[in-house]
Amino acid sequence: MPTFEQVYTPVADSLVLSTLVAAIPIAVLFVLLAGFRVAAHWSSLTSLALALIIAVAVYGMPVGLALNSTLAGIAFGLFPIVWIVINAIFVYNAIVDAGYFDTIRDSLASLSNDRRIQVVLIAFVLGALLEATAGFGTPVAISAAIMAGLGFQTLYAAALALLANTAPVAFGGFGIPILTGAQLAQIDTMELSQMVGRQTPILAVIIPGFLVVVMAGWRKMLEVWPIVVVSGVSFAGTQFVVSNFIGPELADLLAAIVAVVAVVALLAVWSPSEEWHFPDEPAAEERESYERPPLGTTLLAWSPFLIIVMIFLLAQIGPIKSTLGGIESAANFPTAAPNEQGAIAVGWPGLDGQVTRQPPAVDAAAPYPAKYQTNWLTAAGTLILIADIISLLILRVGPGRALRIYGQTLNQLKWAILTIATILGLAYLFNYSGMTYTLGLAFAATGVLFPFFAAFIGWLGVALTGSDTSSNALFANLQKTTANQLGLSPVLAVGANSSGGVLGKMLSPQNLAVGTSATGLQGKEGDLFRLVLPWSIGLTVVMAIIVMLQAYVFTWMVPGG
Repeated sequence: MPTFEQVYTPVADSLVLSTLVAAIPIAVLFVLLAGFRVAAHWSSLTSLALALIIAVAVYGMPVGLALNSTLAGIAFGLFPIVWIVINAIFVYNAIVDAGYFDTIRDSLASLSNDRRIQVVLIAFVLGALLEATAGFGTPVAISAAIMAGLGFQTLYAAALALLANTAPVAFGGFGIPILTGAQLAQIDTMELSQMVGRQTPILAVIIPGFLVVVMAGWRKMLEVWPIVVVSGVSFAGTQFVVSNFIGPELADLLAAIVAVVAVVALLAVWSPSEEWHFPDEPAAEERESYERPPLGTTLLAWSPFLIIVMIFLLAQIGPIKSTLGGIESAANFPTAAPNEQGAIAVGWPGLDGQVTRQPPAVDAAAPYPAKYQTNWLTAAGTLILIADIISLLILRVGPGRALRIYGQTLNQLKWAILTIATILGLAYLFNYSGMTYTLGLAFAATGVLFPFFAAFIGWLGVALTGSDTSSNALFANLQKTTANQLGLSPVLAVGANSSGGVLGKMLSPQNLAVGTSATGLQGKEGDLFRLVLPWSIGLTVVMAIIVMLQAYVFTWMVPGG
């Protein structure tokens, strides 16, 4: 029998007072991050400690269940989430260590000297590729540094890198935000992928043109409209197709690769009538130039990304998929079985079915399941590792060198790993204690306007945590609960959290610090913040309107609707 029945108004039977108490850990997290600029891992640990106290002392959750639910969240943070992050950034670090990232950079930078074309290639296309495989500030750091090195005004180099790091974020790191949001809200991963894939591609179409307009103005953008259209449409179209028919893991990587091919093909037959440069740039002979690498070297440098795509696609072929599944099942727990999303999972000991959710959070009182995925062989992180090993052989990186790079990757990510695990522990505690449902019932008071605010909830979460994954971990179940209360699609609401969230990333303290550090503007974070703030809010309003239209007008765009 369940040992804990959730209560959603534990403070004087008042939703208002209970909401204020439930919001304390989230408010403290935001104040520490944005107000006092405390490191993310310390901020999240402090918030988790407060949430444990509130769950036990206010919501009446048994201490054992509170700690166990937190542990379940931490475990999910480590596998499959951190497992994906480590192996994705490992292959990126291996490419850098082997000296092939310069080839990737040169293959793009050498295509044109026009700053308008370079910003599309480097900030948008290369940034998307880096977001797909690395994320966590890497796209902003690398693309901003490259543009500054090419001669872009430093403040604009950082700002443009931040602005470009939007459309790919929801599917970044091989779909980590989508996988996290679906797991926390207990909705179908493919449906959430489809939903976000019907929102962010709209954004992706306009971002290349927006970058050029911000930098050079509307009229100068029109002079390079072919590159704007080809890059935006090829990326957005591929992201839409992959997210809707294959899944979230390859949406960004395939979109970036297709965009590269499309843009290179266009530049082979077209170029602007005259080059555009910043007015205060040095003379042409004083600028750094990049020679186009040989075709063989270029293909070798890009090969790890192509191998990752091939491995993921091969894993979806019927006989291969069933073989991998058979191996996985044979070497799994006796009680393991496919969960609601098709992945092999087991009940989390001491938590699965030990908490009862109550109306109005659910239609009728029922045990709250707690399943842990144990699909060790078919998990995205494992497939990436297999691709990594093949890539190391092709790049001629020996075992000793590979182990050194892997160790450096773990050291590089140690604080990020702690943050991810803590945020997921906090999210699970919120869900199983009932605090999430208290907040969801409060947000239901926004009524028909909730879809608009859903996008801004995600925006706020990413602006302050710097991560779409963290925002989805914190708010996915909140979005689902509120949507259920209002008779709206939970998939739409969770999708809005992720799609709206991507537009808050340019404001996050972490990303601002990365942007200024990469361009030598340390201490100018305030200037950069003021520059990108109007773009962030304006684009979020656009996304919020898209979500509203999908909720009430274009309802056919909502999966399962």
